[in-house]
Formats: sequence, structure tokens, C-alpha cells
Amino acid sequence: PGKKVLIVYAHQEPKSFNGSLLKIAVEELTKQGCSVTVSDLYAMQFEPRATRNDIVGHLHNSEAFNYGVETWEAYKRGGLSKDLVEEQKKVQEADLLIFQFPLFWFNMPAILKGWMDRVLVQGFAYDLSKACDGGLLQDKLSLFSFTTGGSKEKYAIRGDIRYLLWPMQ
Repeated sequence: PGKKVLIVYAHQEPKSFNGSLLKIAVEELTKQGCSVTVSDLYAMQFEPRATRNDIVGHLHNSEAFNYGVETWEAYKRGGLSKDLVEEQKKVQEADLLIFQFPLFWFNMPAILKGWMDRVLVQGFAYDLSKACDGGLLQDKLSLFSFTTGGSKEKYAIRGDIRYLLWPMQ
């Protein structure tokens, strides 16, 4: 069977260049025998804010809310909200993750950052006790496909774009 691909798409306009890149990626990957799933964050009206609503049931510490601790504890006991569980299932099933987005203010759009904050929680995506070598998704390949709205020269004059992208790697 072909590879399973998850494309996490973060652009408001389907007719945009990003939308065209998404469409072409789906078509080409499908032609190559891949099974492609798309999480269109704007179309899904994905909630980017990390809140107590991400935890179903009791909090680990109701006196002082700590999102990282609470989602880790909730993940361990199967207590994350339905939308997070659904996205995590897509990630688990994928061999390849493609993030398609425009660069906004030198970073990914807030809705995509929110997806990463909420979906890629401790216990699911990483293990703090193993630091950088403890990634729990090491069997996955990931790719950023993004647009800048400007030319290579526009970014080159201010420095190498790889430095700009360093925090997202």
C-alpha cells in the first residue's frame, strides 16, 4: 500500500497560491498511490487557543492551571478533547506530514501554531525526560511548504531565510 500523508493547511483563501499548492500536492501524491488526508484549519474552524477546554474531566491541579502539565496528564488518561484526539489520530496514521502555510510576521499563522501547541502535546509528540532525542514521532517525515509573499532577494538582503526558519524546525 502507498504512504499515508497528512497535509495541515493553514490559509483562509482556497483560491490563494497556498490553496493551489495544496490542490497540486493532493493530486500528485494521490497519483503516486498515496492516501492523502487534509486538515484545513480555517475550513474546520480549528480553535487555536490552548485552554482548559482541551481537557475532559478533572484537572490534575485545579488550583493552578498549567497547560503543559494538564494536557500531559489528560493524554495519559485519555482525557483530551475530541478535536485534539481526532487530529492526533491523523498524525499517528500518517507516514508524512506536510504543513502548507504562508509566512506571517516571520512565522507560521497563529492557527497553525495553535494546532501545534494543542495537538503535539507531551506524551504524544515528545518526552521531556529525553530532551531533543526523545521525539515520539521520530518515525514520521515532516515537510514545511510555505509561501513568503516576496522574492528570494527580499529575504536574502536581510539575511539567510534558514535563520528565520530556525525556530520552526
